[in-house]
Amino acid sequence: MSVNMTSSPLSSPSQIFNMDYQDALALLVTIRDMAIVQFHRIPGSAILTRYIKMSYQHDPARSVIELCLVIFAIQYLLAPKYSTQKKNFVKLRPDEVDELIEDWTPEPLVASLTEFEQEQIEKTPVIAGPTGTKVKLTNGRTVTNLASTNFFNLANQPALAESAITTLRTYGVGPCGPPGFYGTQDVHMDCERDIAEFIGSEACIVYAQAFSTISAVIPAFAKRGDIIVVDEKVNFATQKALQLSRSTIRWYKHNDMEDLEKVLKKVEREFRGRELTRRFIVTEALFEDGGDVADLATIVKLKFQYKYRLILDETNSFGVVGDTGRGLTEYYNLPATDVDMIVGTLATTFVGGGGFCCGSKEIVHHQRISGLAYVFSAALPAMLATTVSEVIKMLRENPENFITPLRENIKTFHTALAKTDTLTITSSLVNPAISIALNGKREMSDDEQDRLAQDVVDECLANGVLVTRVKRIALPAGMSKGPKWFGWNPAMVIKVYVSSGFSKKDCEKAGSVIRSAVTKVVGRKR
Repeated sequence: MSVNMTSSPLSSPSQIFNMDYQDALALLVTIRDMAIVQFHRIPGSAILTRYIKMSYQHDPARSVIELCLVIFAIQYLLAPKYSTQKKNFVKLRPDEVDELIEDWTPEPLVASLTEFEQEQIEKTPVIAGPTGTKVKLTNGRTVTNLASTNFFNLANQPALAESAITTLRTYGVGPCGPPGFYGTQDVHMDCERDIAEFIGSEACIVYAQAFSTISAVIPAFAKRGDIIVVDEKVNFATQKALQLSRSTIRWYKHNDMEDLEKVLKKVEREFRGRELTRRFIVTEALFEDGGDVADLATIVKLKFQYKYRLILDETNSFGVVGDTGRGLTEYYNLPATDVDMIVGTLATTFVGGGGFCCGSKEIVHHQRISGLAYVFSAALPAMLATTVSEVIKMLRENPENFITPLRENIKTFHTALAKTDTLTITSSLVNPAISIALNGKREMSDDEQDRLAQDVVDECLANGVLVTRVKRIALPAGMSKGPKWFGWNPAMVIKVYVSSGFSKKDCEKAGSVIRSAVTKVVGRKR
């Protein structure tokens, strides 16, 4: 039965309620047909109808989601406007606004300097002129410089200076752009090739900043959910890189290979049967905190056994460790390809700037599009790249002219400083950055320890020897001490940076001054 609404109109709503089921169904069908006819009269309705039919046929869920979005958009557009201002808002006169601004005191961006920090700034020595084994301070004094990482005394070497000046006149001060845009120059590619060939890796990438190199390398490969097994005494830059990666961190006891294997076995048991994730081992070659040497041979063995990738930070070892300065892989007589990523700095031994990462071609290529410090930073100045290449050439031709005297001076310092019980040398004999731990009272507060170490530095300077100390970095809010926090909180440590430019007499004299200063200051505190 069909209902002809034009010929038999419903005169009142009561007729609708009095219809039987078939009449009501016929009425609904008629209304639908009329609505369809009216809809097809709208321009573009055929296209919309065809799209809905095809969409529903291939992906009904998508059609439902799109319908919800359309309803939400219509509801949002028709929603009444609202204001964040309160109804009792009082409009101030201009003079009242000015008065409130004058009374307002903004929160400081950084904490105010403590009395001790202010004293440090006032007493910090300033060098006038080039850096070398002997430097002149702005107050006119000439002191022995043991506070510079100029390990081969090349900072003011005439040949390097001339090469840098020539490059500066040819290329300018800097490329003024990221390497991936227009910052890459031929000297950068030459520098990367020279470093890769020197270490023995397939490829190399050069970053413009030393500190941010490892902070960009680790997050470029390790993401949330990946596993990184780390020595608990890695340096602060590596700690920040781990934090940026947001990976799952597992710590092992410092340079303890048995504990490292226990951690690797625990990870294997914990993640057995789960989806395969990227896994890394991260360690330093020469540790910034303590100065000892990593057991790379055992780490490489465990890396292959448990199928991990290895990231080695050679910041303190590249150029000075090994018979020819090629780093820890040469020291252990291992091929550089056994280490997946070798990271280091070019700002110390090589008197240049920036940092590098060596590895396979795939690893290096990935960083050119994913290493944030590479992609979003201006490229290394050309004159620093050529300086690095020149130093590598010098090390290749005559490594004994640099490595041998440096080793002798390190031994001389160790001998001179080992004659007292007020200090302990924790660094290795191959490390030119000698870490001297003061045997003071460990129950002292952090501020008291800092003052004690600074007193030793001041006493050495008063006797013509410039040294430095390791400075702590305050704990971030909400973090506690221990290996699982990101910070830098060493004990009382004096740093002595040895150079091959010192004579044996210079080393013995400086060692005697440091030993006497430590004995005097620590003895006074007791």
